[in-house]
Amino acid sequence: MKKILIPAAALMLVAGGTALVAQMPTAAPGTKDAAKVTGGTYKVDGGHTQVVFAWDHMGFTNNMGTIAEPTGTLTLDKANPAASKVSVEFPVSNIRTGVAKLDEHLMKADFFDAAKFPTATFVSTSVKPDGATGADITGNLTIKGVTKPVTLDAELYGAGVQPMSKKENVGFIATTTIKRSEFGMGYAVPMVSDAIELKIIAGFEKQ
Repeated sequence: MKKILIPAAALMLVAGGTALVAQMPTAAPGTKDAAKVTGGTYKVDGGHTQVVFAWDHMGFTNNMGTIAEPTGTLTLDKANPAASKVSVEFPVSNIRTGVAKLDEHLMKADFFDAAKFPTATFVSTSVKPDGATGADITGNLTIKGVTKPVTLDAELYGAGVQPMSKKENVGFIATTTIKRSEFGMGYAVPMVSDAIELKIIAGFEKQ
């Protein structure tokens, strides 16, 4: 009897897996199509939003790290894109470079002083549309208690309905460069570059 039941159970699992695969979309639901953006209020998708930062180390290497799992909101106004707004908060403790000793140092007073300043924030002050899918987003970036104006060169990456949540998702990529010394983090400049390149991969889910 066992010899019959085991193959039967395996067959049911295979059949179930095949049915599941058959239900999967045949193409990615998100596309770079501004028409798929309906507008309104969106929440940051923390699991798919991160900042990638890069710096020069003594002229020898260009190293990188990430900050992930932020929180925040986005308001998109389709009728008047310039009225759109975004506000995002990143936990400094989520900074990762892949080098444990460097991550530990970044948390100290030489850099982020995470115990005293646990978050970094960006709050937009203006949005200037650039073509059908781009925008220059100017806002206030606050790191280590210091606030400076920053302009992000943003571009729509994809929009559409997420098949599991059944909610509209939108994603953007934005870039800018900041000087860390302006935020009280001038340690080791110029041996380690003052200029920090930022690439923001931002995902949002409509509420």
